[in-house]
Formats: sequence, structure tokens, C-alpha cells
Amino acid sequence: MPLPSFLDMYKNLIELPSISAIDKRLDQSNKAVIDTLATWCRELGFTVEISELENAPGKFNLLAKRDPLNKPSTAGGLMLAGHTDTVPYDDTRWHSDPFKLSQKENKLYGLGAIDMKGFFAFVLEAVAQLEHTQQKSPILILATADEETTMAGAQQVAKHQQLKPDYCVIGEPTDMVPVFTHKGHMSSAIRITGRSGHSSDPDRGLNAIEIMQQVISRLLQLKEELKNKYSIEHFSVPYPTLNLGHIHGGDNANRICGCCELHIDIRPLPGLSIVELEQMLLAAMQPINDQYPQSVDVIDLHDPIPAFSGKPDSGLVKLAEKLSGQKAIAVNYCTEAPFLQQLGCETLVMGPGSITQAHQPDEHLEMEKIKPSQKMITDLIYTCCFEDKQKAST
Repeated sequence: MPLPSFLDMYKNLIELPSISAIDKRLDQSNKAVIDTLATWCRELGFTVEISELENAPGKFNLLAKRDPLNKPSTAGGLMLAGHTDTVPYDDTRWHSDPFKLSQKENKLYGLGAIDMKGFFAFVLEAVAQLEHTQQKSPILILATADEETTMAGAQQVAKHQQLKPDYCVIGEPTDMVPVFTHKGHMSSAIRITGRSGHSSDPDRGLNAIEIMQQVISRLLQLKEELKNKYSIEHFSVPYPTLNLGHIHGGDNANRICGCCELHIDIRPLPGLSIVELEQMLLAAMQPINDQYPQSVDVIDLHDPIPAFSGKPDSGLVKLAEKLSGQKAIAVNYCTEAPFLQQLGCETLVMGPGSITQAHQPDEHLEMEKIKPSQKMITDLIYTCCFEDKQKAST
């Protein structure tokens, strides 16, 4: 079966729901997307390996590899990586069906159009334009699961001892601007366990909301400490951020609140380890636990994601800057890069579409950007896998 056209690949991928969510009522398998990509990769001469996630049954990774015709089982090469899942959506805010690729005002609309199912259409279209007989280094395509929640897919790939590409490009939407470093991500719940009782007799209870007031005060102090103590000028927000994102507690005005919970988000800079940050958070809570024993629990909402620290002068970054005409930058959001970097490859983030469209209703790709983005991705693959290897680092 011949490879579909670029727009047909885009259309087919958008039509396959693959939402990942902490809420199990919304969570879906990505198997249909993986199977579709596998079929297309095989059509282009790739050997395909599909793996179910150890910690997430029903979710799958795909690793496809195409060696040069005269060099079977070659190491190295370029890995083009992306995730197959999307975030949930609010259908009341979309003006079109999120699972139908629609074209309007020179834009392609659909859930995953830029974050980031569409990237695979660009990659496969590029490979289809390049002669396999001229290939000199391996081309690898990695499609992961659950990036939008736990990043379990990328973490499982990081343990793949036989996988050793020279380069890895993660096609998150950067408008084809190379990203050489980004912040990490921690989400924690601060849970206060008090003692409920009748509001007419405060001494017979322990009000969790009142204790939470002290917690918030200490978190705001930690927020300022992070801002004043750590800074990297590459970032538009040069310090680690701490956000108070969600709070709930109590059940009635005339009842002493017995439980209150606050969810926070912390974005560490490169060089600030997850362990150090966790210790700072626990230290901030300790005086309250000393005053009210066993009242404060700090709970990870997901496995923390470390910051990604690449080298701005690496061969891959310099090549991406040359192809894109853009200087490599640092960004405040996070990707699978710190896990895939563990494979020992030069790693960067660069893909079609704007990050401003990610996780938004009416997610879209501007069609005027298709041709220049396609050329950059094709040139990247050609330089890394079809020219002499040394040229990929010039």
C-alpha cells in the first residue's frame, strides 16, 4: 500500500483519538495511532518495534529504524521523536470537530495538529522524498505514549540499552526554532489533615484551612527564595517558578475543616536538581509539622521531570541553526528531552507549529509554514543521514 499524501497522513492521525489524562474517565489508548504509523514506516522500509508500557497497560511506544541498504544493523544515525498522545479538550470552546482535520483561513485545525501528531506526517513525507539507496546512516522514528501526563513512554525508552543514535530531534512545536535547553516540571499536592468538629467550639477541632494559610505563607517565601537565589539568563523567565494552582477543602460553613489540599507547580532550572528542590519544599513545611505533628503531607502528583540542558555549541545545534536561520533558545516549558538525552545522543527540540497553539481550543497549523518547515526537516535528515557523517557537525 503506497504512503498516503502529506495531508492524508495528517487527516488520518487527527482522526484517531489518543488522549492521555490523569482522570481515567478521559484517558485513552494510543494503539491505533501506533499501528497506523507502523504501517507507514514499513512501507518506507523501516523495521518496526512496538512495545507496551510497563507501567501503563494499553499504551504503546513505536521505534522504527531504517539502516542504509549496504550497512545492516548500523549504530548511530538520527532519531526523530514525538509523542502520539494529546491533551483532553473542551468541545464547547472548539469551533470544529477536534478529530476532523479542517481547513479554514489557510490553517489546518485539529487536536494534535501541532502538539504533536502532525510532526510524524512531516517526517514521513521527508523520508519518502529521499532515496534509500543514497542513505549512509540510520534513520530512526520514535513515537511515544503518555507525554502529556507521566512521560512514561520516554522514560521507558531511556532504558533501551541497544538504542544509541548520534542525534535526536524532538519535534515539539517551536516554529522550527532550535531549543537547546528547557526547565523541568514538578507537580505536588500539599495535604493538610486537621480535625473536624462543630464550628461553635473551635478548640475541639483543628482547622485545616487555617493551617493551609501558614503553608501558603511559607510557599510564597520559598517562591521568592527561588527567584532570588537561582538565575540563568538564557530563559525569558530566568528563575525557577512556583505556582499555586488549585486548592480545595472543607464542606460546610458551620463545620471545622478537617482536610485541605493545595496543588502547586514548580519549574526548576538546569542545575537545580529535583532532589534538592524536594528537600527545599520539605524544609519549608517542617516548622508547621513541628507545630502540628503529622498534619502536612507533600505528595508528588506525577514523577518529577528534570530540566534539559543541552550544549548551545553542539554540532546538532549548530546544524539546526544553519538550516533554520534562527539562533537556538531556551524555553520555560518541558519536553521528553531529558529522558531521551540519557541515550547518549546530542539532543534538541525543534518542530513545526507554534507553542502558543499547544493545549488550546482550535489548535491549528498555519499552512504557509508547511513548505519551509518541510524543507528544514528534509534537509536535516539529508545532512545527518545522507551526507558524510562529519558534515552533520559542521
